[in-house]
Amino acid sequence: MSDEFDIIYKSLFHKYYSNLLFYATRIVGEEEAEDLVQEVFVDLWHRKNTMILGGELRAFLYRAVYTRSLNVLKHRRVKNSYEATMMEIDKKRIEYYQQDGNDVVKRIENKELRMEILEAINELPTKCKMVFKLKYLHDMKNKDIAETMGVSSRTVEAHMYNALKFLRERLKYLNLLLVFWGGSMVNVFVAGLML
Repeated sequence: MSDEFDIIYKSLFHKYYSNLLFYATRIVGEEEAEDLVQEVFVDLWHRKNTMILGGELRAFLYRAVYTRSLNVLKHRRVKNSYEATMMEIDKKRIEYYQQDGNDVVKRIENKELRMEILEAINELPTKCKMVFKLKYLHDMKNKDIAETMGVSSRTVEAHMYNALKFLRERLKYLNLLLVFWGGSMVNVFVAGLML
């Protein structure tokens, strides 16, 4: 049986390969047709012990190429649909995070900037930090800060002077960033520090 199948197999390959390749190319295109037809012949070879030899082999080969071609097309549709969906998602991301006409980037940058400023403020000595926070974050006047802390107005001014001096030095690199960002409150605040 095996020798007989080998002879028939080679005969089928030589007789039908080019026609099956042409047929598959018409359905799936050149790029995948050759692999597809070879897979059909490999599948036929693996079935050699279970195949019944007869006139139906030609029909089997064409049906196998057709079925595999349909599977390739289905896979391609799924893949293209997935790629189209991913392209749409990427397009939405690009639109959403576009710098022009969208505040998302500014909000991200301002949040990072605020974190930098708060981190620098937290590095101040305790009393300087308290005076600075009361003045800039709670918008209190020097006189009210002095009363709240039980110190003189001159002491409040000295703490503010030291705080601003420290923060100007600590945050001096932000001068360059202000050129690129809009006029948000954080930027105005930092610009005030840089004066």
